[in-house]
Amino acid sequence: MSFLLGSGAGFSGDRTDAAGPVVAELIRRGSPSALIFETLGERTLAAAHRAMRDNPDAGYEPLLDELMRPILADCLDNDIAVLSNLGAANPLGACRRVAAIAEELGYREARIARVQGDDILDRLTRLDLAPWETESSQLPDPRTLISANVYLGAAPLAEALADQAQIVISGRVADPALFLAPLVHHFGWAWDDWDRLAAGMMAGHLGECGAQVTGGYFSDPGYKDVPGMAWLGYPIIEVEADGHLIITKPPGTGGQVTEQTVKEQLLYEVHDPGHYLTPDVVVDLSAATVTQCGPDRVAVTGIRGKPAPDRLKTTVCYDGGYQSEAEISYAGPNALARARQAAAVLRARLAFRAPADLRSRLDIIGAISVFDDDESTLGGAGQAPADGDYRLRLAVEHGQRRWVERATQELLALYCAGPAGGGGVRRSFQRRVCTASYLVRREDVDAFATRLTPQTEHLDRSHA
Repeated sequence: MSFLLGSGAGFSGDRTDAAGPVVAELIRRGSPSALIFETLGERTLAAAHRAMRDNPDAGYEPLLDELMRPILADCLDNDIAVLSNLGAANPLGACRRVAAIAEELGYREARIARVQGDDILDRLTRLDLAPWETESSQLPDPRTLISANVYLGAAPLAEALADQAQIVISGRVADPALFLAPLVHHFGWAWDDWDRLAAGMMAGHLGECGAQVTGGYFSDPGYKDVPGMAWLGYPIIEVEADGHLIITKPPGTGGQVTEQTVKEQLLYEVHDPGHYLTPDVVVDLSAATVTQCGPDRVAVTGIRGKPAPDRLKTTVCYDGGYQSEAEISYAGPNALARARQAAAVLRARLAFRAPADLRSRLDIIGAISVFDDDESTLGGAGQAPADGDYRLRLAVEHGQRRWVERATQELLALYCAGPAGGGGVRRSFQRRVCTASYLVRREDVDAFATRLTPQTEHLDRSHA
């Protein structure tokens, strides 16, 4: 019998009603199954750590209630395991919140487990680190560090399921590991059965971004048309004991599952298809085949695996000062010239009103923006109409907030001290978070799972 993996979310901020049709279909099919909420990105995690510093009870996925409450009773009633990284910086807080929701719904005895071991900030400087994706081999100034989290594999998640957890909450784990863990637990795959582990990891890769494999982030009207974008069905992946995969979606939902959608997602963010690094296995897609085997049903075969890497990726987030942006619109006759004049005035003002190390960028949205660079190399060469609807955007960053405030105030002043007809000004500020990645030795990481009980809560609180 197939094991069914359902995706309920693909990122923090994803649709919160997507899991309902997935759970309904898992119940209708009656096969062993799990529902996965993948809600964690690198900057999401840094923001969560910031939130937790301000409020020790925060730091987990802000949409936890909206994601979990609608499906929790159905999952508990039908033995559908729920796994998620929505714990972010505070998995214990997330566990407590899920327990509270479960109790409110009448499931006081729900078995909830927490995965630990990803947060290594307190011992980061003592570890043997190898630079991975960073501009410097040196760690950032320790005074600026916000977080350091290891991408854990599936083992502690599977451990939690073996301990009969119904809901497993983690912080930073590799996204597809959330999908691999229930397969390892259900089928009893060995941790050196590389081909099956690779198939399971890619099942997770295909499901981790939610609707991206069913038409989201794929649609391009007139070239790649996708029906029902407002009601996209999130993926369900059928997995056999031998690692055979079929990607599908709930019947009656929007979107589509085709060879094209699956191929795009299969290669999404894969740096080397022949040597894709994950914590549990190195995946080789060089012999993989993707085959349409029915309406909204696509099979993926030929995935191979190689031994897992000796080191695990660790993302370090650190304070990068402040960033701000501000915008003003110019529309109607000669609007492009007025927008360009406003940009020139702003550059001239910033030259003596802001420090030389202020980083800034100006775009004229409607003429050219995304394709230009920070130096506005293409800004003067655009062929946009003279009359139109344009919006001047200023983005700045600096270590001190007062300078980003000063810069964006200069844009605000264009209202009366700039070209004619400027309007619709807005500006915003936020702390800037920078990231760098290092590789940590596998043996230096101690990952494990604990069930949420009064005793474990006491232990966790004593370490806080």
